[in-house]
Amino acid sequence: MKLYTKTGDGGQTGLYGADRVSKAHIRVEAYGTVDELNSAIGLARAHNGRSHQPHAALDADLEYLQNALFDVGADLATRTGTPYEKNLSRMDAQDVAFIEAMIDRYADGAPPIRNFVHPSGTLTASALHLARAVARRAEREVIRLLHEEEANEQVQIYLNRVSDLLFAMARAANHVAGLQEEQWAVKGRR
Repeated sequence: MKLYTKTGDGGQTGLYGADRVSKAHIRVEAYGTVDELNSAIGLARAHNGRSHQPHAALDADLEYLQNALFDVGADLATRTGTPYEKNLSRMDAQDVAFIEAMIDRYADGAPPIRNFVHPSGTLTASALHLARAVARRAEREVIRLLHEEEANEQVQIYLNRVSDLLFAMARAANHVAGLQEEQWAVKGRR
């Protein structure tokens, strides 16, 4: 099978179920941003694996997230009410609860937060902060989608929690590395 099909040369792409839409359609923007998020998490995993102290549990949790984000993409690429819906597992409250438990675990692995912190630190933590920002954008894209057509509302909630999880992971990664987080210095308080 070739990587190029030429079916998208006219600016259209296929949703799961063969519906053709513009590549600029809000649904495509939403799952495309989830794909970007998945790639950003892959970058964080690469940095974690190359660090002087790789964090095995972090890598396993990020791998879980990458697999789950494929489910999120499939959920977004399948319109509600199509016969193809039976072939996938929609994100639900249990998926959200699982992420919340992970957030709690990682939040316990860093000092309590008192101020806004710079999205920086180790390469792993910095990549996780970047992934967090992409997750927030993906969430905004899903909110736009929900305003325009029917989609699974649990996806928006899930992405909201994923961004919180990535923030907690970044803080924990810095803490494990012994790095003190840089806090926001309000203008004039230098």
